[in-house]
Amino acid sequence: MKVAGFTFIRNALLYDYPIKEAILSILPVCDEFVVAVGQSDDDTLGLIRSIRSDKIRIIETVWDDSLREGGKVLAVETDKAFQAISKEMDWAFYIQGDEVIHEKYLPTIVAAMKKWKDDDGVDGLLFDYLHFYGSYDYIAFTSKWYAHEIRVIKNNKSFYSYRDAQGFRKNDNEKLWVKKIDAYVYHYGWVKPPEKQQLKQQTFNKLWHDDTWVDKHVVKGESFDYTGIDALKKFEGSHPAVIQSRIDEKNWVFDFDISNNTISTKNRLKNFFKKYLGLDLNYRNYRIRR
Repeated sequence: MKVAGFTFIRNALLYDYPIKEAILSILPVCDEFVVAVGQSDDDTLGLIRSIRSDKIRIIETVWDDSLREGGKVLAVETDKAFQAISKEMDWAFYIQGDEVIHEKYLPTIVAAMKKWKDDDGVDGLLFDYLHFYGSYDYIAFTSKWYAHEIRVIKNNKSFYSYRDAQGFRKNDNEKLWVKKIDAYVYHYGWVKPPEKQQLKQQTFNKLWHDDTWVDKHVVKGESFDYTGIDALKKFEGSHPAVIQSRIDEKNWVFDFDISNNTISTKNRLKNFFKKYLGLDLNYRNYRIRR
């Protein structure tokens, strides 16, 4: 069995993306790793080149910044990396620049890939998510945060990245058939120094909206206000080993009163149905193979 990792990135240093940690977290189970590095305003290319591994293959790309509807450019860049994967690879392991896999899940992931490698009825593997917010000590848990997503797919070149690289589709907009596995993606996109998070909000939203929308909806300021979240809970587990040094270097403070939640009635009902009735009312970009 052969496995390729793939990802895309631009301006990783400017916006404080843990892309190096993301790559290193799955590199041990990969036979090759394709990184699409977009033309950047910082030394992102140098950062990726600093990862000492002969598995890594860099393709340099130029983002089409005119694609400002629905984050389409993110899917385009994802596809560039996916299409560059060698034909002899069986699986493609996708990781975004703010996602990290805990080393404890790697054996489970590898076992699942071996189990369903030759099953034509399985297109990919579905992961659970932990969304960290404000600091490495809190996670967001309400229904407005996506709970699952596809991160491993067969190396089938008819598959393609969907919408804003949310997941994958095949053929003519057909959802993939997936097996849900007992493994989590640790999402750190909402854990950055407040100044970096503010800078990201002011520029990253331009991938979805025009300047008028951004000026109206993105709050101006020097630093991002993390206190506007509706509800959080404390994280009691351990973080992936590859991100521990980043955690140790954290230089801002974020404290949240977990008893103070402002969850909307709609989200309360969704949480209730999922927790007590097993009904997930959120949108699904996949079909689960039982």
